[in-house]
Amino acid sequence: WWFFTLIIISSYTANLAAFLTVERMVSPIESAKDLAKQTEIPYGTLEAGSTKEFFSRSKIAVFEKMWTYMKSAEPSVFVRTTEEGMIRVRKSKGKYAYLLESTMNEYIEQRKPCDTMKVGGNLGSKGYGIATPKGSALRGPVNLAVLKLSEQGVLDKLKSKWWYDKGECGSKDSGSKDKTSALSLSNVAGVSYILIGGLGLAMLVALIEFCYKSRSESKRMKGFCLIPQQSINEAI
Repeated sequence: WWFFTLIIISSYTANLAAFLTVERMVSPIESAKDLAKQTEIPYGTLEAGSTKEFFSRSKIAVFEKMWTYMKSAEPSVFVRTTEEGMIRVRKSKGKYAYLLESTMNEYIEQRKPCDTMKVGGNLGSKGYGIATPKGSALRGPVNLAVLKLSEQGVLDKLKSKWWYDKGECGSKDSGSKDKTSALSLSNVAGVSYILIGGLGLAMLVALIEFCYKSRSESKRMKGFCLIPQQSINEAI
């Protein structure tokens, strides 16, 4: 029993260490620099949109390198619609990265089938605005209203409500690689296998011992029976 207990503790410790190591393994791509350094995982943008325009006009070395790759890649890494881009990401099984606006990225990440994730930080910082006719009297009041909503945190609350609170993939941090996880039965199945194997071996040894003891007892009893019979024959 103590030997079995020792095996259980050792197996659990080994499985826990391996499990935590696997859980903390990071993706090979963590930033735009990682994408630019490799060519095994193709990446692209919407064929016509602000993201493509961002790369084509950027003067930052990393983004220039990425743009040079994207515009010369064969087959083309650009997609006509965001839906097409997401389908390509899912079908590629981790072999295609789709670059898009963070707002759309975060929204899609929180929608079923919950099989995509945002990697790295934002490449740039841009805001959305409300368009008005040139010279419109609404420009000033609208600007002030938007600034007021932003300062009061209303815009952040609205985003949290519609992106995450009403999301279909759990909380905002549910997909984080650093989330707390627990060992399941499958992670410690080795202990059960050891127990079953030990029981089977014990039963086999017990059976062999029983057969050996029965055979020895049978021979011993046979010897006892022969001695009285011989004595009777001699007496007659």
